[in-house]
Amino acid sequence: MTRRFDLVVFDWDGTLFDSTALIVRCIQDACRDLGIAVPSDADAAYVIGLGLHDALRHAAPALPPERYPELGRRYRHHYFARQHALSLFDGVLEMLAALKARNQLLAVATGKGRQGLNEALAHAQLRGVFDATRTADETASKPHPRMLLELMDELDVPPERTLMVGDTTHDLQLAANAGTASVAVTYGAHGHESFAGFAPLAVAHSPRELHDWLLAHG
Repeated sequence: MTRRFDLVVFDWDGTLFDSTALIVRCIQDACRDLGIAVPSDADAAYVIGLGLHDALRHAAPALPPERYPELGRRYRHHYFARQHALSLFDGVLEMLAALKARNQLLAVATGKGRQGLNEALAHAQLRGVFDATRTADETASKPHPRMLLELMDELDVPPERTLMVGDTTHDLQLAANAGTASVAVTYGAHGHESFAGFAPLAVAHSPRELHDWLLAHG
C-alpha cells in the first residue's frame, strides 16, 4: 500500500490511552493534599502532555519551586493507585495492527516518565509493538523538539517522512518544532478550537476517524 509516512509517532495519554479524566483528578487531588488552590478541569487538562514537573508548575503556579517534588509525589501516589482501571481507547489495537501490517514504524513520545510508560505498555499488552519510545524524564519535555528528533534519529527517518499524532497543542507544537507533519485528535485533553493555529493535516474526533485517516492518507 502507498504510504506518505514511514514513521508514525503517537502521544500516549489522551491519544491511545483513555487517561485524561484520571490525570485531571489526580492533579486536583495532589493540590488538595498540599492545601493549595485546586485547578479547574480545563486548567488541569491543559498541562497534560508536559513533563510532570512542568505540568505541576503550570497547574499550581503559586507553589514555591522547592515544593514541586512534594506535589509530584502526591500526584504519582494518586495516579499509580488507580491506573490499572484505565484502558486503551476502543479501536487502538486494530489501528496499530493495521499500521504494522503495512510495515510502518511506530513510536511513542509522551510526557509520562519511563516507569509510568513501561507499566502502561505492560498493562495494555503493547510491549514490543512500538519500535521506539521516549519519555519526558529521559529527554526534553514537550514542546521542545528533542524527543521527536531523537526518535527520528534512532529509527533513521527524516522529518518529511514522519507524522506526529496527539491530543494537545503541546504535541502539535512539538511536531512544528521538529519539522514534521501532525494530526490532532479531539477526544483527549484539548479541544478542536485550540488546534487552529497549528495547521494539522487532519483533526480526528474519534479513534475510528483516526484509524481511517491514517490508513487512507498516512
